[in-house]
Amino acid sequence: MATGETGFDDVTFDLISVQYHALKAGHDYGQYVRDAENAGQDEIAAFFRQVMEEDSARARKCHEFLAALGGIDNTAPQS
Repeated sequence: MATGETGFDDVTFDLISVQYHALKAGHDYGQYVRDAENAGQDEIAAFFRQVMEEDSARARKCHEFLAALGGIDNTAPQS
């Protein structure tokens, strides 16, 4: 496995990156849901909830892959 400038192999770094961005986006989408709800845009709020769920699933899958690659799983994503 190639090791990038971070000292981590590229696949591990890539999974961590995707997981981070999915979790960060999920946090931001919570505000988007509130904004849409406050504007009375229920269909748009539902869309943002769906996107948030998809990113949550993406982050969870990254967590599973990282654990399978030999990472120490001291924590688990909340359901």
